[in-house]
Amino acid sequence: MCGIVGYIGTNDSKEILLKGLEKLEYRGYDSAGIAVVNENGVHVFKEKGRIADLRESVVAGVNANAGIGHTRWATHGPPSKRNAHPHQSASTRYTIVHNGVIENFDSLKREFMGNVDLQSDTDTEVIVQMINLFANEGLSTLEAFRKTLGLLKGSYALALLDNEDNETIYVAKNKSPLLVGLGDTFNVVASDAMAMLQVTDQFVELMDKEIVLVKKDEVTIQNLKGEIISRAPFKAELDASDIEKGTYPHYMLKEIDEQPLVIRKIVQKYQDETGKLTIDGDIVNAINQAGRIYIIAAGTSYHAGLVGKQLIEKVAKVPVEVHISSEFGYNMPLLSEKPLFIFISQSGETADSRAVLVEIKEMGYQALTITNVQGSTLSREADYTLLLHAGPEIAVASTKAYTAQIAVLAILAEVTAKSRGINLDFDLVKELGLVATAIETLCDSKEIIEQISREFLSVTRNCFFIGRAVDYYVGLEGALKLKEISYIQAEGFAGGELKHGTIALIEEGTPVIALATQESVNLSIRGNVKEVVARGANPCIISMKGLESDEDSFVIPEVHGLLTPLISVIPLQLLAYYAALHRDCDVDKPRNLAKSVTVE
Repeated sequence: MCGIVGYIGTNDSKEILLKGLEKLEYRGYDSAGIAVVNENGVHVFKEKGRIADLRESVVAGVNANAGIGHTRWATHGPPSKRNAHPHQSASTRYTIVHNGVIENFDSLKREFMGNVDLQSDTDTEVIVQMINLFANEGLSTLEAFRKTLGLLKGSYALALLDNEDNETIYVAKNKSPLLVGLGDTFNVVASDAMAMLQVTDQFVELMDKEIVLVKKDEVTIQNLKGEIISRAPFKAELDASDIEKGTYPHYMLKEIDEQPLVIRKIVQKYQDETGKLTIDGDIVNAINQAGRIYIIAAGTSYHAGLVGKQLIEKVAKVPVEVHISSEFGYNMPLLSEKPLFIFISQSGETADSRAVLVEIKEMGYQALTITNVQGSTLSREADYTLLLHAGPEIAVASTKAYTAQIAVLAILAEVTAKSRGINLDFDLVKELGLVATAIETLCDSKEIIEQISREFLSVTRNCFFIGRAVDYYVGLEGALKLKEISYIQAEGFAGGELKHGTIALIEEGTPVIALATQESVNLSIRGNVKEVVARGANPCIISMKGLESDEDSFVIPEVHGLLTPLISVIPLQLLAYYAALHRDCDVDKPRNLAKSVTVE
């Protein structure tokens, strides 16, 4: 959720750290800080609020060739300058930044902090104070660091400065993502390769419970026993232009417009030289050998998984269950005899999903990860990976990753079906091409959708989304988009479920957005609309061409019935975007939210 950067080399580190933090703003944060070390010691600058506020507090005259930086998303203690990272030991010798959650924070505090006057509410400060205590007992910094790590339970990505050694950054990770970037006469540390793409595209993956000594001309990786580990770097396949807004006012709008390109790119990536859709044969075999598929995901990825269930069951005839990862880990259902797990995550770092992955791997089950980030934790630790090829998604509210997930799931379903000898009555390559064209048409309808947003969402305090069959799942995603960036209380419901209680919340003028893209339930959902209109609701019906009525607010182009979620979600994404814009909300960085949820 929060982000870490670090630099050690021959240049002044301040601007490199600040630019790196700016590239991590998309992850979500409430405060930020940097610490730099030179021959005069460590200099710490931190502020509550945006990195722009931090920039103003950084003293230009302080030059240092090594430093660390952090964006914080509050867990222990409220957002404040006091709780912002970096944190220092009582002696100020050690300075640390930390992502993750230390689960035994309270017990460590009771055991080791009795004589320490803590300056924050965070679990992080306890770590740096413990390192200081152990160093005072005569241990070297590395030994004190290692001993402290051995006592921590939970997740952490750490970068530590010692003001008695300005030539080393001490780094460690467990469960939280962290990379080391390699350069010529410098090296860097980052939670995300995007943060340091400004200086290098060569990165080394770090594994759990590893310690790394980062110097300007050397990187040494070792385990907690002190054994040296050798690992080759990888090239971050990112184009710096992909992570810029260009002429767009917001990343979210840019990423909505990129969806046709993403669909076409996915088709291209999963085609062989004959134009036939194909995926790794081992993945197909794993599905065919499974008695049941369990899709594990969170948030938008969970909604994509619900659509994926329909695709896999209806096309490939394989039974599927979809579970929220944060619930599955603590309340695992009775599993089938031969389960296969599919983890869906844009970042590939979702902590709740990783906790499930670790558990099911210990049980001996196979896992497939569908993710946008090659080399991410979920990708690395699963047996198989299917990449989304959506390019970096910066806005907190996911758009193109959602449609990419559904497109990849559709391809997985189609390839699996053909491997099982199932004859399909459609050509998925052709149908996805029609989907891409339809999305382009919808993206060209922004003025119409903005006006609908003004009409239905400009002054409301709440909103309901209803749909039946697969439209219900899209309604869930539409409600999530609206609530997370505009702060309108929005909920998605199966159309027939409203009358079982929720219809009591309908008041005069309450907007109800209804999806009508499925012929089999078209009359039913329109009947549900009449029920809420009778109670005073203000209905906005979004239908598909061929099923439209004079009372509808917006009509989407016709595509194959199984693929309607790929296009019916587009007007919902734009409705949310304009609702947030009209309310002067921060579209790309909504309050309290993070892009990459790396804590449980």
